Amino acid sequence: MEKFEHKYGADQIQVLEGLEAVRKRPGMYIGSTSVRGLHHLVYEIVDNGVDEALAGYCTEINVTIEPGNIISVQDNGRGIPVEIHPKTHISTAETVYTVLHAGGKFGGDSGYKVSGGLHGVGASVVNALSTWTEVTIDRDGGKYQMKFEEGKTVQKLEKIGNSDKTGTLVRFLADDKIFETLEYEFEVLEKRLREIAFLTKGIKITIEDKRDEENIKKSEFCYEGGLVSFVEFLNKNKDKLHQNPIYIEKSGEVPVEIAIQYTTTYSENVYTFVNNINTVEGGTHLEGFKRALTKVFNDYARNHNILKEKEPNLQGEDIREGITVVVSVKVKEPQFEGQTKTKLGNSEVTGVVQSMVNEALSTFLEENPSVAKAVLDKCISASRAREAARKARELARKKSQMEVSTLPGKLADCSSKNPEECEVYIVEGDSAGGSAKQGRDRKFQAILPLWGKMLNVEKARADKIYGNDKLNPVILAVGAGIGSDFDITKIRYGKVIIMADADVDGAHIRTLLLTFFFRYMRPLIENGNVFLAQPPLYKLSKKGMEDIYCYTDEDLDKAYKDLEEKGISRDQLGLQRYKGLGEMNPEQLWETTMNPETRILVKVTMDDAIKADETFTLLMGDEVEPRREFIEQNAKYVKNLDI
Repeated sequence: MEKFEHKYGADQIQVLEGLEAVRKRPGMYIGSTSVRGLHHLVYEIVDNGVDEALAGYCTEINVTIEPGNIISVQDNGRGIPVEIHPKTHISTAETVYTVLHAGGKFGGDSGYKVSGGLHGVGASVVNALSTWTEVTIDRDGGKYQMKFEEGKTVQKLEKIGNSDKTGTLVRFLADDKIFETLEYEFEVLEKRLREIAFLTKGIKITIEDKRDEENIKKSEFCYEGGLVSFVEFLNKNKDKLHQNPIYIEKSGEVPVEIAIQYTTTYSENVYTFVNNINTVEGGTHLEGFKRALTKVFNDYARNHNILKEKEPNLQGEDIREGITVVVSVKVKEPQFEGQTKTKLGNSEVTGVVQSMVNEALSTFLEENPSVAKAVLDKCISASRAREAARKARELARKKSQMEVSTLPGKLADCSSKNPEECEVYIVEGDSAGGSAKQGRDRKFQAILPLWGKMLNVEKARADKIYGNDKLNPVILAVGAGIGSDFDITKIRYGKVIIMADADVDGAHIRTLLLTFFFRYMRPLIENGNVFLAQPPLYKLSKKGMEDIYCYTDEDLDKAYKDLEEKGISRDQLGLQRYKGLGEMNPEQLWETTMNPETRILVKVTMDDAIKADETFTLLMGDEVEPRREFIEQNAKYVKNLDI
């Protein structure tokens, strides 16, 4: 790693403001006090080690979840400076942990050229939101330590011994007075640390979960291939058009790294990062990449007579069909926009990325004509399918305009026309649809029954979706179009609720519908409009007693225990195991699954688009072997299997 030769000492640490507000309004600094905010604390400390790695001084970061949900993060960077800070007159290390915006991340010639994290608030915010924090620093031949409670110093920085190494060890216990839970999810931390390792070529990151002595989990990540390894990981279960990803790199004022690989799938998978922050809403770096990609492929196709003179240019979406790409840029002072502040706004980045991709990709295609031909064949095929989809869409529109109603005949609509209060239940089967129609509240609940298995869109292009007799009713009912035409402002229902049986067929229908929403109505999931109904698995009944509905095996065990405490034994109770929604009468279906006062709904979220894409590809795609492996590995976790 290149080392930026400038001093990292007290005079590089700038002090901007105090820390008092953090405990009062933690959400302003870490997003939320939910489990997501809890995990954010870990990322903030890890980011400090990554900044050292980006500057060329750190090669290893070790994260440990200790018993009692104590977090430990050790890096082998230079160690936080320990000398007295010129402005605060306390040690620089204590300044970093007690003063907001005191970090080596501000100003052009400060401690770091570029930096991830929350721009210097990381260490002090973690400290403020922890019951206690302990920092041990190896630097300048000594070992130093300081301790804090709720952000306040309880042990000043003091030398506790000698040391022949460098680095920083941070241990902290998040404050249970602030966070809803202190239970870290190993898989969530593991996923983010893997992502950081991909984005920071050559750094070794380990995570170890020691909370259960008999089941210690450990993962280690180190990717010399960087973004190339990332793309290979994303495409591991996909059929590739070319074996080796295309890699483009440029240093300079705005360092850029891009890795590209095409697969035989029909969706585009584009992931963008700025200073290792996932810019899920894209921004100027993505804009530059898209423009260049479209221009380079069209120019190549024209110059090599693959596109004839009278044929129109390929559109961006044609060229991005089946692409997996990771774009990573480093920006000194990034400006973030968008709803969740995850959209890059720096205008100068567009031109930097565009000119770099123009030059490097043009050269690559000229030097690799077989890859260029394979990709362009797919692009032209996508272009024809898009044209066929346009005609099918127009036909579907004309047909719906000729009909008296543009809504599907099987839809039992609600009387309200306010999308914010309206909800549609997509229900599997005839009898369940009948019960749902009778049991619903007609004012705001619509019912759309579906018959039979629908199209697996993972294996189909858009032109096969318009006019499909199973999917068309869903498209018409939601009312906002599909794919690039989808307009979230036109949705007819604020809640789209999938209600299927708790059996294998029901699970398949849920998966097919979720695959469809994920690929063709993704904003519906991103906006939080998709839900899964949770019908009960069991009913406990006894004469003279109100029926008790149980949604899980754990609910059933608890209900038995509660009733036994009231003197009612198991053999006095009638137990019904529901195999399907059709077994419930309208009143039962309303009370258990549709009444907003009593029902349980699971919101489908987009927290992990990479994992979602991988899962849909694995379970619904063409490759059989990875699916077999998944089933073999997960068979032992299956519950309530109907055979």
